[in-house]
Amino acid sequence: MTDKTFRASMRSLSALLVALAVALVASPFAFAEEGGGYANANVNVHDQASLQRGARLFMNYCVGCHSLKYLRYSQMADGLGLTEKQVMENLNFTGAKFGEPIVTAMPEAEAEKWFGKVPPDLSLEVSAKGANWVAAYLKAFYLDPATNSGWNNTVFPNVAMPFPLWQLQGEQVAVMNPPENGQPATVKELKLAQPGSMTPAQYDGAVRDLTAFLAYVSAPDELPRSRIGAWVVIYLVLFTLFALVLKKEYWKDVH
Repeated sequence: MTDKTFRASMRSLSALLVALAVALVASPFAFAEEGGGYANANVNVHDQASLQRGARLFMNYCVGCHSLKYLRYSQMADGLGLTEKQVMENLNFTGAKFGEPIVTAMPEAEAEKWFGKVPPDLSLEVSAKGANWVAAYLKAFYLDPATNSGWNNTVFPNVAMPFPLWQLQGEQVAVMNPPENGQPATVKELKLAQPGSMTPAQYDGAVRDLTAFLAYVSAPDELPRSRIGAWVVIYLVLFTLFALVLKKEYWKDVH
């Protein structure tokens, strides 16, 4: 093998290592985002404080109806940097054991009676619909007396779920476009009619934290995978440099 051929091989290998680094370290949610023109949710599953705040929001406002059956309390504690005591005293409201999955205490029969259908498990919600969709959905509820729940949503029209975060965001109302060409009126924009306990900026932060937590739940291996991936890339780079030095040593006397 000539030096020219070897250098070309090294360049190809370097490009492969760069691609591998991106694949190992990049978040899977970069590839899960959907279209639809939704604003960037700006979630960061490596921000442990954000994940902890999101977990608190989920356990206080969502777990009454929705499960996370693919995530255990112990796994959540490990991923979010929490102790067993912190999780069991502050984030466990169902009486489940530390090693059990996060399952709602609401009986399915009662849930179907109240909402018309059993609320879905949210373990894979971000993987299925994308973080941008979830964040937009949580900001798109508005009062609508024509629905059974009294709420509607511009991202998911006629959703059966009542708005669990209304006390935080407040009550939004829809400004409607007039009917045209026999078509019903459509929502032009949403306006905050009654403020909640949070300012709009604070609520945006809460939605970002809750979405980040659900993104973590969708792929809890993202955190250790990123840490291990970085070390794998470092090893491959060092091995490549060692191979280059070894090659030159073997071939230095070959003409």
